[in-house]
Amino acid sequence: MVKHQPLQVYERQLCLSCLTGIYGCRWKRYQRSHDDTTKWEFLWSVILFFTFSLLLVWFYFWWEAHNDYNEFNWFLYNRSGEWSDGTIPILASTAAGFTYIAFLMILALCHIAVGQQLNLHWLHKIGVSAALLTTAIGFISVNQTWGEEWAVIPISLQATGPFLHLGALVAVTALAWLVAGQVARAEKTRFQVVVLLLYLSVLLGLYLVPLSITSPCIMDHTHLTPRPDIIGHQGAPMLAPENTVLSFQRALQMNVSGLEADVAISFDGVPFLMRDRDLRRTTDVGKLFPDRQREDASFFNWTDLHSLNAGQWFLKDDPFWTVRSMSQREVRLVGNQSVCSLEQLLRLASSQNRTVVFNLRRPPPEHPRYHSWINDTLEVVRLSGIPQHLVMWTPDWDRGQVRLVAPGLQQTSVVKRPPQALHQQGISRLLLRYSQANPHDIREFSRSNLSVTLYTVNEPWLFSVLWCSGVSSVSSEAPNILKKVPYPIWLMSPDEYCLIWVAADVISFTVVIGIFVFQKWRMSGMRSYNPEQIMLSAAVRRSSRDVNIMKEKLIFSEVSHGVGSAEDLYMENGCDYYDNEGISH
Repeated sequence: MVKHQPLQVYERQLCLSCLTGIYGCRWKRYQRSHDDTTKWEFLWSVILFFTFSLLLVWFYFWWEAHNDYNEFNWFLYNRSGEWSDGTIPILASTAAGFTYIAFLMILALCHIAVGQQLNLHWLHKIGVSAALLTTAIGFISVNQTWGEEWAVIPISLQATGPFLHLGALVAVTALAWLVAGQVARAEKTRFQVVVLLLYLSVLLGLYLVPLSITSPCIMDHTHLTPRPDIIGHQGAPMLAPENTVLSFQRALQMNVSGLEADVAISFDGVPFLMRDRDLRRTTDVGKLFPDRQREDASFFNWTDLHSLNAGQWFLKDDPFWTVRSMSQREVRLVGNQSVCSLEQLLRLASSQNRTVVFNLRRPPPEHPRYHSWINDTLEVVRLSGIPQHLVMWTPDWDRGQVRLVAPGLQQTSVVKRPPQALHQQGISRLLLRYSQANPHDIREFSRSNLSVTLYTVNEPWLFSVLWCSGVSSVSSEAPNILKKVPYPIWLMSPDEYCLIWVAADVISFTVVIGIFVFQKWRMSGMRSYNPEQIMLSAAVRRSSRDVNIMKEKLIFSEVSHGVGSAEDLYMENGCDYYDNEGISH
């Protein structure tokens, strides 16, 4: 046994050197210690854990916010005036920071597992501080500028909650090995009791977490409502430039039930489709009218608007990373698009018997159509020939007069109000952001014969949650993606979920008991007295160069005679002791 020991010793010492070296730059054996972690280093361990937790939430937020990346980029454009995909640097830095902090967390847990003193290197402390500071700044920035997006976390938990619970249960169950080892090695009863109670409290909390998990997808399969209708928001802007004829044609090819657009009024009274206040982002106004590129789009007449190219920007910016998959023919079609009028949209929808919903923006006060914007729009609706019941009318301005002129329009509110108040105003539909209506609200509106359309829904998981909630329709920038979701991503009955929950808890509890029993048995025959460890632990507190040299001589002297050090035996048996059979003279 002694003949094979030097190789085993070398392998273990190499692994231990890498562990302590990467974490605390303690590459040599005399630099390591089994002493208790100092209060200062314990504080840094707490900071590391807090940073990891904060980054985990930050990472999860941006992962689930994928549904609204285009909204975020549009928000940045309105602030900076330049279009760019601002999510790329955020995602890259978040992934890098989370990977780094998670790696340090794993190293710290490994230190605890092998009984090594925690001593985070000062470079890592700078890295942890930088990660904590930048993440905190990120939280504050999002809260101040995009605060409504935080709602995506509780909504997404309706889809991911049951699975995150199982993942957390697996992780905490695995930690039982580390906790059981610490309890078995500890000499102080108070420490054993505190660690054990803390761990069991966390474990019990996880066992009971499903009592607080609510998801509309945990329901009887027979209660699932029909698949929500999909309305193409700005057409199919992932496949063609937003608010263009080609975009709406692509959406109709995806079998959408309706089309949604943003409408402004030109200087000569022609309603046209434009999301932005100006024309810089989606047209070549800087080329044809360089002196007017920052001017409000409503101050251009229709002739000038129609002369602008509304497709080349899409090929240049590639906002959804889809241009490279287009054929040459599709590229030519996209590059030749122009600004679309409301009349063109209404005629296209009427020919396919599809619903139209548009958000009408009132022109500035100095605009010649400032007072007649409603009448101008109603006149276009009437002349287009579209049946009135296919038009969802959203402006709150002068609804009474609108109902008199066009009683067949579907009066739609973009403001959430009690059902009774909506009925009094003659409103039959609601158009809300997906975060403004929870499953209870949706059921209440449905019982009151009010149809609810939620926007903007691009991700299959969100579509599935809203489907299970009973929503009647959604507005989406990705009808090409939602078309591939014929059924909710997951759906289980309460009995099925209860079975999974109880089975997971029973398995976890059994594994934890088994680990504690095994660790107790494993440690039962071990002695804690270790002369070498006492000498090395005492010496590590002294900074003298002579002491370090003495320790190295002692270690290498023992290894040269085939004797494993206390750390070798520790790695082999899990605590500080000498096995009589492992000592040779």
